[in-house]
Amino acid sequence: MAAQFFSALADNALLFAAIALLKEVNAPNWHTPILQSFFVFSYIVLAPFVGAFADSLPKGRVMFISNTIKFGGCLAMLIGVNPLVAYGLVGFGAAAYSPAKYGILTEYLPPEKLVMANGWIEGLTVAAIVLGGGVSAALINPAVAFNMLNLWDVPFIETGIDTAPELAISIISLIYLLAAAFNLYIPRLPIDHRPFSRNPLFLLRDFTHCFWLLWKDPLGQVSLAVTTLFWGSGATLRLIVLAWAALALNYSASKAILLTVYVALGIAMGALLAAKFVKMNQAVKVLPVGIAMGLMVLVMIPVTNPELAIGLLIVIGMMGGFFVVPMNALLQHRGHLLMGAGSSIAVQNFNENLSIFAMLGLYGLMEWQGLGLYTIITVFGLMLAVIMSILLKTHGQVEYH
Repeated sequence: MAAQFFSALADNALLFAAIALLKEVNAPNWHTPILQSFFVFSYIVLAPFVGAFADSLPKGRVMFISNTIKFGGCLAMLIGVNPLVAYGLVGFGAAAYSPAKYGILTEYLPPEKLVMANGWIEGLTVAAIVLGGGVSAALINPAVAFNMLNLWDVPFIETGIDTAPELAISIISLIYLLAAAFNLYIPRLPIDHRPFSRNPLFLLRDFTHCFWLLWKDPLGQVSLAVTTLFWGSGATLRLIVLAWAALALNYSASKAILLTVYVALGIAMGALLAAKFVKMNQAVKVLPVGIAMGLMVLVMIPVTNPELAIGLLIVIGMMGGFFVVPMNALLQHRGHLLMGAGSSIAVQNFNENLSIFAMLGLYGLMEWQGLGLYTIITVFGLMLAVIMSILLKTHGQVEYH
């Protein structure tokens, strides 16, 4: 849990630091959604291989290697590599990390405890999102950054760290090292579902088999569809909130980042409520909450009052956390039974990040075409509600077994 917290803290802080770095070099607005697309591209390309990688080694060791790669991506940003490319390298590490961090739950715990475990992990992850946003907001604040840069300077040594985004990325790289240190203390468990071969062609065929196996399973299909939609929507919503805070509330960049914290707090609250009140055999029953979440996004359009904005974002987050946690647990359970934890989560990551890639691409395209933010919010909210309605109609009666 500690390892996951610090790695997630660094992941979420780095996104905002990288966005600030793009603004510092006067990159076009549409580079912001494309930045995250570079990150998730690694998940899509590496999906056939990272599940087998996670299942072939102790999960703690996989997480250690992955955090080391993320640390390398931070260093790449600091030495002047294009932020898009460097952030893509961090995504490479994150893609390898994800099957291990979730797969370890099914190795530690029986099925009846997976919803509760996911509630704790998601709660910690959201706490990391909250603190990650706060850390980034503080570090890119000109006043705070100026004081810290003065402390950062070492006499007679040129560190090359001269701006607020560079300072933020330097500190975030140290957090990745801390997470890697915790990874070393994760107990080793017997390796389950070890891959039969490391041949890339075999792994690609095996991934394709696992992909269709999970999509053809009725419970796997509905849980995979919902989690795919949620994470694609969540990644896009985070960027929409940043733009909306500037337009509707006249917030600065650092203050807008703090506003995303309220969505994260809502998700944590919803995740904990789901862990307490929703059993895994009732997971399909939470689909209507997803429809309500899509419609609630539309309420953002007329809101210009900061207090109302905070309340609205917390409610949206709570809805998201409440419906995704049971689905995530159900998906892990089905995947573990059908093919092994690492492979099933690699399939999950492939679908979720394909959704993120597509939605961020759509957002970037609408920005590039000059569409107004409120038009983008309308398209986004209605799309989420309509797709969730279709899923409810087609999968709402699927029974747990």
